[in-house]
Amino acid sequence: MIVCVPAPFFGGIGRGRRRPRRSISVSSVASDREAKDPVAGGGVASALNSSAYNASTVASSIKYHAEFTPSFSPEHFELPKAYFATAESVRDALIINWNATYDYYEKRNVKQAYYLSMEFLQGRALLNAIGNLELTGHYADALRQLGHNLENVAEQEPDAALGNGGLGRLASCFLDSLATLNYPAWGYGLRYRYGLFKQNITKDGQEEVAENWLEMGNPWEIVRNDVSYPVKFYGKVVIGSDGKKHWIGGENIKAIAYDVPIPGYKTKSTINLRLWSTKVPSEDFDLESFNAGQHAKASEAQQNAEKICYILYPGDESMEGKILRLKQQYTLCSASLQDIIACFERRSGNSVNWEEFPTKVAVQMNDTHPTLCIPELMRILIDVKGLTWNEAWKITQRTMAYTNHTVLPEALEKWSLELMQKLLPRHVEIIEMIDEELINVIILENGTEDLVLLEKKLKDMRILDNVDFPESVQKLFYKPKEETPNETSEKTLKETPQVTSKEPPKGTLKETPKDIPIKPKQAPLGKGLEPSDVLLAEKAESEEVEPEEEDSEDEEPSFLKSDPKLPKMVRMANLCVVGGHGVNGVAEIHSEIVKQDVFNSFYELWPEKFQNKTNGVTPRRWIRFCNPELSSILTKWIGTDDWVLNTEKLEELRKFADNEDLHLEWRAAKKSNKMKVVSLIRQRTGYNVSPDSMFDIQVKRIHEYKRQLLNILGIVYRYKKMKEMTAEDRVSSFVPRVCIFGGKAFATYVQAKRIVKFITDVGATINHDPDIGDLLKVVFVPDYNVSVAETLIPASELSQHISTAGMEASGTSNMKFAMNGCILIGTLDGANVEIREEVGEDNFFLFGARAHEIADLRKERAEGKFVPDPRFEEVKKFVRSGVFGSHDYAELMGSLEGNKGFGRADYFLVGKDFPSYLECQEKVDEAYQDQKRWTKMSILNTAGSYKFSSDRTIHEYAKDIWDIKPVVLP
Repeated sequence: MIVCVPAPFFGGIGRGRRRPRRSISVSSVASDREAKDPVAGGGVASALNSSAYNASTVASSIKYHAEFTPSFSPEHFELPKAYFATAESVRDALIINWNATYDYYEKRNVKQAYYLSMEFLQGRALLNAIGNLELTGHYADALRQLGHNLENVAEQEPDAALGNGGLGRLASCFLDSLATLNYPAWGYGLRYRYGLFKQNITKDGQEEVAENWLEMGNPWEIVRNDVSYPVKFYGKVVIGSDGKKHWIGGENIKAIAYDVPIPGYKTKSTINLRLWSTKVPSEDFDLESFNAGQHAKASEAQQNAEKICYILYPGDESMEGKILRLKQQYTLCSASLQDIIACFERRSGNSVNWEEFPTKVAVQMNDTHPTLCIPELMRILIDVKGLTWNEAWKITQRTMAYTNHTVLPEALEKWSLELMQKLLPRHVEIIEMIDEELINVIILENGTEDLVLLEKKLKDMRILDNVDFPESVQKLFYKPKEETPNETSEKTLKETPQVTSKEPPKGTLKETPKDIPIKPKQAPLGKGLEPSDVLLAEKAESEEVEPEEEDSEDEEPSFLKSDPKLPKMVRMANLCVVGGHGVNGVAEIHSEIVKQDVFNSFYELWPEKFQNKTNGVTPRRWIRFCNPELSSILTKWIGTDDWVLNTEKLEELRKFADNEDLHLEWRAAKKSNKMKVVSLIRQRTGYNVSPDSMFDIQVKRIHEYKRQLLNILGIVYRYKKMKEMTAEDRVSSFVPRVCIFGGKAFATYVQAKRIVKFITDVGATINHDPDIGDLLKVVFVPDYNVSVAETLIPASELSQHISTAGMEASGTSNMKFAMNGCILIGTLDGANVEIREEVGEDNFFLFGARAHEIADLRKERAEGKFVPDPRFEEVKKFVRSGVFGSHDYAELMGSLEGNKGFGRADYFLVGKDFPSYLECQEKVDEAYQDQKRWTKMSILNTAGSYKFSSDRTIHEYAKDIWDIKPVVLP
C-alpha cells in the first residue's frame, strides 16, 4: 500500500539548511488493488456511493494519483504535487457523474442548450468542485493526514485564463446554474494557451506578459483525441457536377476537443465545457523543407493553426491581427456546430429529421463573437446535408438566439467585407443572400412612398454596410430625370402617358413587377411571410402598371450606392438579430435601450423577438464558498442553508436588520475578511493598510466608460483637501479609507493604460505621505482575476459602479458585492437600477446624470455651453502641478477638455458628474461614521440581492428562449 512518511531533515550547507520535504513511499502497490478495498484502483469515483467513503478513502485516492498519475518527481510531496493529486482525485468523481449525465441525455434524447462564448472566466476549480460535491470536510481532513492544509493546496491552482471580464464570468456562472438546476446544456469555447495576458504593475504602469496557466498542465481537462473536426479558411466556391456549391481549397486545420466537467451543487448532474484547441495533421509538416534547413517554412502550417488558440482577443490594429480574430471566431462556431450536429444525428439514429433540429438544439450566442454560427449552420445544412435554402433558413432562425451585452459602437462588431470574402467566401455568399432578403422585407413593410424613412430603415437594418444595393432593389427607385421646358418636345408630351393624382407615382413597387427576382426556394425573414420577393412581385402585378420610356435616363437615391471613400463592412449584430428567434438585453434599462435605440428599427419590425434577461451570479461561488464566515451567519439566522439554492430566503434577513447580536456577528465576519485583504495587499504591492479603515473598492475592466478616472480624481480632490487642513481637522473631517482598484486595460487601449498609470502614481504619492498616514491609502492590485475577487469582495464595504448612465449593459460585480453586504455607490445604469429597487433607495448611494439626459448633455458640450464646476477645474490643475510625479498627464487631462474632437470633450461626462459624485461621497462618510446604520444597510443589501442569482436567470432563459426542461438523473 501507499504510505506517506516525512523525509529526513537535512543539515544545512552553504547559505543555510534545506527545508524539510514531504514524500510518499510505495510498497506492494498491487496489494492495494484487491477487491476488499472500497477504493481499489485508487479513485474516489469507485467509493462515491460507499459507506466507507471518508477522509481515509480520500487520502488513499490522493496518494494513488500522486504515484500513478504523476506530474512531478516521485521523491517528494510538496504543495504543487499535492494540488495536482488532489485535483485528479476530485476529477474521478466528476468523470463518473459526467459520464452518467452524458449517457442519460443520450438515452433520453433531450433538447439541449449550447452556450457559445469566446470567454469563460472560471476561476479556480478545486474548492468549487469539492464544495458542490459536498466533500470539503473530507478533503480538508484527508490533506491534514497527508501533512497539508486544504487552503494552501487550493492556492497552488492558477486561474484558468479563458476570459477577461464580466462576459466570461457570466458564462461561468450560467454553467454552474445549469448544472445545479439539472438543465441539459453544454458550453463551448476556445482553449487559450496564454489567456489574455498577465498584468504586472511597474513604474511605467501596466505591463503585459503571457499567462502561464497551462505551463504545468491542467488536471481538470480531459482531451478527447477522438473528437476533432476540420475547419477551413480561404479557398473558393465552385458549383459541382451535382449542381451544388462546394467550398474547396484553402487552408485546413483541425479543432481538437478538451472537456472540463462542471458539477452542479447537491446533484449528480455534471455538464461539460468543451474547449477547442487547434492543430494540423502531421502530414502537413514539411519534412523535406525541414531537412533542407528551411525550418520556419516546414512548420508554418502548424504554427498558423496553433496560434489561433494562443491568446484571447489578439490585438487587431494590424491586418494579421484582424485575420487571427476572425479565425478564432469561425473556429469556435464551425467546430461547435459540427459537434452539435454530430450529436443530433447520433441521437436520431437511422431516422434523421432535420425539421426536428430546433426541437432538440438551442444555440445561445453570447455577444456577437459567435455570429458566424448563423451562416455556418446554413452552409452545413445546404451544402453538406442537402437542404433547400428555405428549409435551412427556418431551422437556423428557430435554433439561434443572441444576447446583446453592450451599447458601445466598437463592441457591436463590424468586419471588413473584403477580409471576410477572402477568409470565408462561402459565408459571404450566404450573408449577401440574407441581406437581400432583409432588404425586400424592409421595403415590403415600409413601402417606397417615404424615401427618407425607407433610407433610415435600410441604413439601420442592413447587414452589409456601405455596399451597393442589389440591382433588383435599385430598379425600384429609378426616377426619370427632370427636364427643362426647352428640353421637352411637344411630341414627347403627347406620347407620355398621363398619370392622374390617384395613380401611383413612378418609382413605386407597383410599377416594377418584372424587375423583382422570384426565388421560391428562399425563406422569409420573419412575421410568417411568404418569400418576400414573391410577395413584392404579387403586389406589383395586382396593380395597373404604367409603361416607362425605354430611352429615358433615370436617376436614383444616393443611398443606393456605396461610398468609395468608406470601407464595406459586415454588421454582425444585425446578422444576429435577423438570423435568430430571440434577442435579449441583460438588465431592464439595457433591454429598453436595445429596443428604443440600438435595434429600434428591428424592434418595430419584430417586437416578439426582444426580451430582457437581467444577469445573475451564482450564490455558490460568490457567497457560499468565497465567504464562509458570512455563509455561516446566513444559515444560522435564516435557519437553513436552503438559501444557497433558493436565494429568495435571503429576504428573511430583513426582519433581523436591527438585531444587535446579528450586527456584532456581521461586523466580526467583515473584519475577518478584511484581514485577508490586508495580507493580499501586502503580498501583492508591499503596502500596509489598516483593517479599521473603510474598504472602498472598484474592480473591473479598465475602460473610460466605467470611469475609474472619476474615482481617482475624487480621491485626488480628497487628498488635496486633506493637505490643506491641520492634522486635527483631517481626522475630524474624513473617514479613513483604503481605496482599492483592480482590472486590466486592453493592451492597445492607450487611454485606459494612462488611467492605470495615473492611479498607481497617485497611490505612490499618497501612500508615502506622512501627513496622511492611514487616513487615505490608494492601492492598485495587479493581475485582477476571479481568485482575487473572491478575496476582495467579501471584505468590501463600499463598491463603485459609476459608469456613464446608459453605457453599462448590466454589470455582474455589483451583484456579487451586494450579496456580500457591500453598499454600492453608483449611477442609474445597468443592473444598478434593479439593485437599488431591491435593496432600498436609502441603502444605495446614487449620483450623476440619468441615461435619458446623456444625449442632451453631450450636445450642450458640443455647443460650448457646459460650465465646469470650480472643484473640477481645481483638481485638474492640481494634477498638472506635478504633485504625482514627473509623468506628463496632458493627454489624460486633455481628454476632459474642449467641446469636440476624438479623445476630447469629456465624452463620458466625468466633469458633469464630478460635483454630484463629491457630494455623494460626503454622504458615504456620514453614513459610515454611524456603524449601526452602516451595518443595517449592509444586511439589507444582502437581503435584497436575492433576485440576482444566476439560477433565476437560467430558469428564464430555459423557459422563454431555449424551451428546455430539467432532467434529473435517477
